[in-house]
Amino acid sequence: MLDKYNLYLNEKCIEVEVVYSKRKTLGLEIKEGRVKARIPERVSDKRASSFIEEHSDWIEKGLEKWERVAKEREKSDFRIPSPDCLSPGEIENIKNTFARRVEYFAEVMGVTYARVTIRNQKTRWGSCSSKGNLNFNYKLFFLETELMEYVIIHELAHRVHMNHSKEFWNLVGTYCPDYKERRKRLKAVKF
Repeated sequence: MLDKYNLYLNEKCIEVEVVYSKRKTLGLEIKEGRVKARIPERVSDKRASSFIEEHSDWIEKGLEKWERVAKEREKSDFRIPSPDCLSPGEIENIKNTFARRVEYFAEVMGVTYARVTIRNQKTRWGSCSSKGNLNFNYKLFFLETELMEYVIIHELAHRVHMNHSKEFWNLVGTYCPDYKERRKRLKAVKF
């Protein structure tokens, strides 16, 4: 069985990692600039190679997109202090800032919430539980205020719609008309 396949695009060699498993369909993914082909165990190496070649345009576009995003992230890269480096006073200030902004937007949006918690999350800017508990990544405090406010509005909108339906995004847009632009900027920030 193949463990890698070299795909040649525009005089560049792209190494595609090939992973065989019990899955039923052939698939491709790009993560951190690496291409991975996921192939069912019953599929031959020849079919796996053909599948990769057939999807060379998708791979090329996906890698170009990844490179653009990576460059944007580099531009917006700045240092957020580690939570260990924050004084008790700074931590209290962060908590109070979130509490005030959540209270303000909850009142404006006409929604309720239970508890606000600030955490050092690795992959999320915020979350909302079905009980109305709101969690926010402390790193938001160090970003532009409008990005923090977008996440607060986003999570409070989940108090009305616990999904990402059209109605949910319409509600977010009511209180944050440029949410798409803010969301894009937030995605460019490294965790």
